[in-house]
Amino acid sequence: MKEELKALAEDLKKFISSADEEDFILKAAAKQKKAAFNISKSQSAEEEQDIAMSSPAKKQTAPQDKKTELENLAKEVLACKRCALGATRIKAVPGEGNINAKLMFVGEGPGYEEDRQGRPFVGKAGQLLDKIILAMGFSREAVFIANMVKCHPMIDPRDPEKRSNDRPPEPDEIAVCRKYVERQIALIQPDYVVALGGVAAKSLIKNAPSLSAIRGKIYDLELNYAELKKPVKILATYHPAALLRNPGWKKNAWADLKVLLKDMGVTPPSEQNKGV
Repeated sequence: MKEELKALAEDLKKFISSADEEDFILKAAAKQKKAAFNISKSQSAEEEQDIAMSSPAKKQTAPQDKKTELENLAKEVLACKRCALGATRIKAVPGEGNINAKLMFVGEGPGYEEDRQGRPFVGKAGQLLDKIILAMGFSREAVFIANMVKCHPMIDPRDPEKRSNDRPPEPDEIAVCRKYVERQIALIQPDYVVALGGVAAKSLIKNAPSLSAIRGKIYDLELNYAELKKPVKILATYHPAALLRNPGWKKNAWADLKVLLKDMGVTPPSEQNKGV
């Protein structure tokens, strides 16, 4: 065995001495580089495969933006016939305002004027709400306004042209329509919601016994059909229509809203120059 190994060593020595040493080294280096490249290529392929296996597939289209989703939601509302209100309305009223609003107002349902214009709070109660919003230091364009139900609840739906034909929405009508306003809140992501009147207050504030028991207090909003991406606070006060019927309540409503403004860190224009 020793003799065979010795003979092999002699043959290798003769080969190296007879061959061009530089060529021999270059060929050896080339082989080593090729081997290293193949190993690296194989590792890269394995890594790419691992990444592909562990990472979720990229979506072919970008998710819809807030504006588009709210527009699509409005189209759903305009086409909705899921309850009896949809059969008697003139126009559905999805809601309107700043899609990035920090403050949102939610009433109970559209009235006579809203039913004809397809816009929320455009009658006498709406004009008062506009004044309230300005007194708070905002503009109608800066907030978002909606209702718990999107169609006009009428005492006598056979006569939609009749005045003073408004009524509060029934619980089953609110239950059918609730998902729309909840989705609006979840998409807009306001910091605060003002529930206008007992219907909106008891619908949006869990276990609320009555408007008088909860108004002027701040609660954490909880939704049933949509997911909030951040905490949202809610405060209840009188509906503007109730203030028109009972002007003496305006002082109490303003006191409620001042609680909200204080929590927001906003000083209303009427108090900004005090003490200066």
